[in-house]
Amino acid sequence: GSGMAVASVSTITSASPESWQDAIERGFDRARKTLRNITGLQVLEEKARVEDGEIVEYLVTLQVIFVLEESSD
Repeated sequence: GSGMAVASVSTITSASPESWQDAIERGFDRARKTLRNITGLQVLEEKARVEDGEIVEYLVTLQVIFVLEESSD
């Protein structure tokens, strides 16, 4: 239909023992399962947890931009 499309944003946090890239992909994968019509992604924050001089966990905060379509039914 000709209903208006509304952009919305969801903020999610994700973690990985491997890398920030992996944490981003895990977070995006999770978002993709629950959100439809994702149009963009922004990394708001990258953090890491360190133990004994080693990074043990990579943490990211993601903003997922998606479009809410007005239902035509």
